[in-house]
Formats: sequence, C-alpha cells, structure tokens
Amino acid sequence: MKKTLLNLLLVTLMVSSANAQEWMKNLEVAQALAKVQNKMVLMVWEESTSYEYPVIVRDQQGRTVFIYDLFTDEDVSPLIWEFFVPVIVGEYRYADLYEKIKDKRSQKYIDKFNDDSIKIMDINGNILNLDDSSLDYQNISTLIERYALSTSFIAQELQDYISNKNFYSAYFLGSKYLDLSLYVNRAVRNEVVDLAHIYIEEAERLIKNEAQTERLGLQQRCDLLKLQENLILERPKKVIRQLRKLKKEDIVESNASFIAFLYYTAYMSMDKPEDAEEWKSQISSVNLKKAQLIINLNT
Repeated sequence: MKKTLLNLLLVTLMVSSANAQEWMKNLEVAQALAKVQNKMVLMVWEESTSYEYPVIVRDQQGRTVFIYDLFTDEDVSPLIWEFFVPVIVGEYRYADLYEKIKDKRSQKYIDKFNDDSIKIMDINGNILNLDDSSLDYQNISTLIERYALSTSFIAQELQDYISNKNFYSAYFLGSKYLDLSLYVNRAVRNEVVDLAHIYIEEAERLIKNEAQTERLGLQQRCDLLKLQENLILERPKKVIRQLRKLKKEDIVESNASFIAFLYYTAYMSMDKPEDAEEWKSQISSVNLKKAQLIINLNT
C-alpha cells in the first residue's frame, strides 16, 4: 500500500514537472507516467546530453528548422512532452538494463540500445524505433508522426503483464500488439510487429512454468501467432505453406479455430475465396472482422 501511494505521489509530482518541460531522470517513474498517459517513453542515455544534440523539426508553415540542441531548446521540449514522456537515463543503469536483454534480442536491437540516438520505448522498456537510423540529424516531426502511439488500445494487456508476468500475460500482450499494428501508419507497422514478437518470444520462454500437459498446446499457439505476423507483413503464401506442414493428429483441439482463422485470412488475402470458404464457419464474428483488416492490408 505504501509503495502504491509513493508511486502515485511520484507520478503526480512528475505531471507537475512536465509543465516546466524538464526531462525526467528516473526511468521507472517515467514509465509509470507514460502508463497513466497512454504514451510511449522517449529515452536517451545521459552521455548524449553532455554535448550539443542537433535535430530538425518542421514548423507550422511546413518549413524545416534546425535546432542546435534538443535538450536545451525551449520550443521543442513542449512538443516532445505533448506526445511522449522524455527521460534521460544515467550511464550507471546500463549494466542492469543490458542484462535484461542480453541473449534475448537481435544484434540490430542491441546496437540501437547501445547508441546515443533517441529510443522510443513502451512502458516495459522495449524499443520500438529500430528502423529509425538516419545518417543525418534526427527529425523530431517524423519521429512524432511515426512513433507517437497511444497505448490506450493495449492498456489492459499492459496492466496484466505488469501485474503478473507469466505465459498468458506475455502472450496476450504480444497478440494485442499485433492487433494494434493493423491500425498504425504503414511506415511503422513492421516495427510494431517486431515489438509484438518480443513478447511472443518471452511467452515461449515462460511455457516451462505452465503444467506439462499444457505446454504442447501453448507452444503451438505461439507458433500460430508468429504465422499471423506473416499475414500482417503481407506474406500469405508463406502462411499457407507452413499450415500445410501441420499434421491433423498434431493439432491441439483448443487451437483449431486459430488455424481456421489463419487459413481463411491467408486464402482471402491471396484472392482465393473458394479455398477460404470451408474455414469461414469455424471463425467467430470478432475474428472475421480482424481477418478483414488483415485481408485489406494484402489487397
């Protein structure tokens, strides 16, 4: 109870600080504030603030304006606060944060984690903007257009994951991120899918904590969710090839409707309604609507 009250007090204080447009210095409190405001966290390492950090931004007339230092400019700071919760993280936190991702992320992810560029993170500290690797000055306007995502759509799943990190909370958060990817700007869709994949892989690692009798079905569920990633990334033929490798006797009954959803969506995405028809009756109305969103991406 005391810890909860302390967190609420810290968030309240930081909301007040936000009006002064000062960057936060505590990652955990920044994440708590981002959770309350349904925002992403904009993070930089403290070392990058020790020198001028030039960026560019578009003004109200659409003109590109050069900003000599991101961290001291009084016009850019309110803009960043409007869409993100910005935080400067001390170098002393590096070892602890790196330990959490070591051997669990791609080299591309590790390189982004290590460099001095702006990192857009969700409230669990997972980086979204892996493809934001401009060789020139970072464009704050483009950063906002691509990555200023409202997380209200996944708020419940984020809360469940924070409250109790287990297979189901990680799996459903990954699944919900995939749903979110259907609504975001096409330019950032692949990155949202990659973010979802982080949680799916975590769910796989947590299968070992579930009952032995459930593990086969849970692993298959993760494999199927990865096939859904391919549908969102407009690879329906690959999905069909993978589904055909599944032997009927290996299908866990609880996953049968998921397989029907994938078959139906993939065939419809390939403009093969005759092949899709046999699977349609096995899909709920909610998932038919989701299927249509994915089909729209592929046509």
